[in-house]
Amino acid sequence: MSSVKQEVSELSIPVPWGEIRGKAWGPEHGHPVLCLHGWADNCGSFNTLIPFLPKECRYVAVDMPGHGLSSHRPPGVFYSFPAYAADVRRVAESLSWTKFSIMGHSMGGNITVMFSALYPEMVDGIIVLDVFGFVPTDPKEIPRIMRQGMEEMLKFEKKAEEKKRVYTYEKAVERLLAANPTLSERSIQTLLERGLTQVEGGFVFSRDLRVNFKNIERITLEQSLEMQSLIQAPVLLILADKGFSPASRESSQKLTSKLLQVYQERNDTVVRVPGSHHVHLDNPEVVAPFICDFLQTKVLSQQVKA
Repeated sequence: MSSVKQEVSELSIPVPWGEIRGKAWGPEHGHPVLCLHGWADNCGSFNTLIPFLPKECRYVAVDMPGHGLSSHRPPGVFYSFPAYAADVRRVAESLSWTKFSIMGHSMGGNITVMFSALYPEMVDGIIVLDVFGFVPTDPKEIPRIMRQGMEEMLKFEKKAEEKKRVYTYEKAVERLLAANPTLSERSIQTLLERGLTQVEGGFVFSRDLRVNFKNIERITLEQSLEMQSLIQAPVLLILADKGFSPASRESSQKLTSKLLQVYQERNDTVVRVPGSHHVHLDNPEVVAPFICDFLQTKVLSQQVKA
């Protein structure tokens, strides 16, 4: 399986607080596929994978607000999954997409699944990379987490304009590697292309510091299952054997195994591959065959019938 060099173009979508930036690959009128990256990453997360995927699709990968080259949310505004799901709706509207496939990694996978539950009629295929699509929270934990997220935001707002730390490029590489020890050197450099901004004396990370705060909008397992039941499109779930695993915490494993059971009952495709959390970026050839097969058989072939 070989990757093909493709033309890539930058795109900018206006939003009320600025712009959502991204990249597009493939023919303009190809079948639309929206690609959503994980927490603290950016749309470069898909640079290595997309060249392996079906050529008849139009892939748009966006920097989620507060990440990469996209505008940060206005002061005082929290980052949350529902807000990101609304951003997906804005992007689709701007691109005049009424029906499309979505592929999301990690946080992007959770946004993908939430959007697909809220707007089932707009989605014809769902690809989720190394996450279960929902982050169900024990109801007893929710008040504590909400308060923590609020306190973090309020504390941040009290500080005078927080100066971002300035790094040399080498130090920025070290810092990202420390946070993601499994990423390859090439992957680190790919993410830093949009993850750093040059300033006097070096570089600062471009993402909004507020994306680090606890997400204050939480849902229970019951709410997650209710949402999951609204999804109409076929799902491909790819889990990495050394990836995101809630198995370390027994309570969250119970919650996610229920979600997994529902995917299996719906006859969705659940695949386990060797690799770490960013396997789609580090070793795209491991996940690409499953994604190609899914897009060809579950999405593109249906277009022909329609």
